[in-house]
Order: sequence, then C-alpha cells, then structure tokens
Amino acid sequence: MSVAGLNGVSASYTNYESKVAKAETKTNETKTNTAADTGAVYDKSSSDTSKKPYKVAKMSASQRASIVKQLKQDQMDRQSKLLDIVNNTINKQAKTFAQANDDFWKFLAKGDFTVDAETKAQAQKDIAEDGYYGVKQTAQRLFDFASALAGDDKEQMEKMQAAIEKGFKQAEKTWGGELPQISQDTMDAVNKMFDDYYSSKNANTAE
Repeated sequence: MSVAGLNGVSASYTNYESKVAKAETKTNETKTNTAADTGAVYDKSSSDTSKKPYKVAKMSASQRASIVKQLKQDQMDRQSKLLDIVNNTINKQAKTFAQANDDFWKFLAKGDFTVDAETKAQAQKDIAEDGYYGVKQTAQRLFDFASALAGDDKEQMEKMQAAIEKGFKQAEKTWGGELPQISQDTMDAVNKMFDDYYSSKNANTAE
C-alpha cells in the first residue's frame, strides 16, 4: 500500500474515533441528566426479591421429640467418651507411677514383680513435673478433652467436669483401691482449670 493510502486509512480511523468519543460523551450526559432529574439511580440489587426471609421449618410433635432424643443421646455419648478417657488416662498414669517407684505389683496384684532399670527410668521421666504423665500435662489433656467435647459452653463444661469426676472414681475401682498421690493431684489440677474457666466466663458476662 502507498504512503498516501496509509494516510487515508489513518485519517478515516481518526474520524471514527472522534465520532465514537462524541457518542459516548452524549450518552454519559444523558445518564447524568436523568439521574439528576429523578434524584435516584436504579439499583437492581435493591429490588432483588430472590432472597426470601428465613423461615423455621414446621415439624410435628414426634419429629421434635426425635430431635430432642438425639441431642440427649449425643450428650450422653460425649460424657461416656470422656469417662472412658479419664479412666484409661488416670490408670495409665498410676501404672507409670508404680513402675517408677518399684511398686508395679499393686497394679498386677503380685508382690514379686520387678521393674527393669530401663522401664523404671522411662517411667520416672514420664511422671516428672513436665513429663507426659506428670500432673501438669495429664490435667491439661483431660481438660482439653472436656472442652473439645463441650465447646465454649459453660453448662456443657459443668457436665464434662462431672463426667471427669465419675471417670476418676471408676479409675479407682479399676486400680483396685486408692490411686497414687500423683493422680489425686491431677484431679485437683483439673478442677482448678474448670474453676478458672468458670471465672473467666463470669467476668466476660459481667462486662
């Protein structure tokens, strides 16, 4: 194509751009004037009626009773699960304590049982202040289990605390008598955690 031809195409495109720009300006002015005249701009979202208000599903008396029964059963299951956790955890702690103190025969009801040096050393480490079966960690695990099952619900936490106390008594029966002092101290520590939790909830409510 010749230079003259290119210039012609360029001039035609420039004229086209000018016409489009004028048309857009005119359209925008029309929209502005319309908005000024009416005092409002139509908003599709403001008149969207596709979202209907939430309505409570209608249920028969038998359906409601069934739901309540299921909720109660779920609660009992959670408490039963925590009870088993406490029983197993406290007994394991007591067993470890017995191993650490050459007193494993209490667990097995055999007076001639001897713990080897390696097992004893590990048991002593486990029941130390910061050990896995020490008071601090064991109490924290039990409290964490309870709060995980109950959620941040004071009423449910009270039920979980009762379940822990019940599990502790069951652990005593499984052990065959009074549990070692470390287990007694663990229960005291767990109850202290519950007391602190209730205090924090009461403080938040007061605020």
